[in-house]
Amino acid sequence: MKFFLTVLGVLWSLATVQAQSVCASQEYLLQEVKKDPGLLNRLQKAEAFTHNHLQQEWLSGAVGSSPSPQLAVIRIPVVVHVLYNKAEQNISDAQVRSQLEVLNQEFRKKHADTALIPEAFRPLAADCHFEFSLATVNPEGYATNGIVRKATGRYSFGVDDKIKFSSSGGDDAWDSERYLNIWVGNMVSGVIGYSSALGGPKEKDGIVVTYFAFGTTGKASSPYNKGRTAMHEIGHWMGLRHIWGDQICGSDGIDDTPQQSDATRGCPSGVIKASCNATAAGVMYNNYMDLTSDACTNMFTAGQRDKMRAAFLPGGAHHSLTLSNTATAIPLPDPEPELPASLKVIRVYPNPSSSRFRVDVGANEALIGQLLTVHNQLGQQVMQVKLSSTVTEINLTAFRDGVYFLRTSGAAQTVKILKTATAQPL
Repeated sequence: MKFFLTVLGVLWSLATVQAQSVCASQEYLLQEVKKDPGLLNRLQKAEAFTHNHLQQEWLSGAVGSSPSPQLAVIRIPVVVHVLYNKAEQNISDAQVRSQLEVLNQEFRKKHADTALIPEAFRPLAADCHFEFSLATVNPEGYATNGIVRKATGRYSFGVDDKIKFSSSGGDDAWDSERYLNIWVGNMVSGVIGYSSALGGPKEKDGIVVTYFAFGTTGKASSPYNKGRTAMHEIGHWMGLRHIWGDQICGSDGIDDTPQQSDATRGCPSGVIKASCNATAAGVMYNNYMDLTSDACTNMFTAGQRDKMRAAFLPGGAHHSLTLSNTATAIPLPDPEPELPASLKVIRVYPNPSSSRFRVDVGANEALIGQLLTVHNQLGQQVMQVKLSSTVTEINLTAFRDGVYFLRTSGAAQTVKILKTATAQPL
């Protein structure tokens, strides 16, 4: 098995990367390690985890076979942050959805362009068994379409993560243990995207794509109008390197990607002989991790698939996303409109309780007569009670232990309560 490059070797090679690269993930990585030397250790651990897993799988014969219908589908919830300085940068919902369609077709090898894969590489092309869905709930549990739109005073964003923070004209990440964050905005000239480093800071975790290279419709423009910039950057986000290993005749650490001398540009065809090896198949310019134009990239290999999936195993950098329900959860009821301060507060006690709770509206007598609703963690209403006095008792004896949410139309806040048999009864 081809031995993985060390992180130190990768960083050495990054210094040689040409600045005109349209994917700035490697330049970004070098910049981040310079700012935070501790990141190097985390990167080494993430790389060692993946290497050790793949080495064990390789020894058992479980890695490297292209057709793998037995693999479980890994489902990834997505939030797209759209930052715009001009109206044309405020891409449509349809453009966002077109990108999700690309991800779901091409990570499953169901796209029509599989017919364009060079014959020598067809046996290596893999269904990676990843699927992506826009989030249905935001971090607070309320309904969302998975798209956040925000006007910004910044004309463009560089490879400095300012797009990821509200304080610098961007938008803060949603919890990266529950969502894949994708930021879309106007990038500086020469950069169409970059990815966070595997094992990097959670508040920066995700990918960034310029608005005209995202999706297949709307403002997406050739040669970046087939949604493959995001395919490329998500490959980085899952731990893949550029196919040429970011140095002349380098290694990407994947056994079934042939060695090549440098990035491929434009949209080639036929067999291109690599100057650093003599394999008959030549350069795999159609691989998503090369820099070929969108129209000519169309595959991940089985080896790349196995490395990407390793990041989602227990102990992997993205394992928590396999446990997230943010693309399937039932939203909480919409929050009520803002009310005067005098009508904002209700008090519930004892909390926790084994069965009975008292709801005290205090001096807010205007709440008397309002309906109090109780919802479970799935957002389902399980009880409705009229507030008959300043203190109203509710009885949850018949319900399972767990967390519930109380709300009345006259109060702005939702109160979380815990019913548990271990608590003292009222």
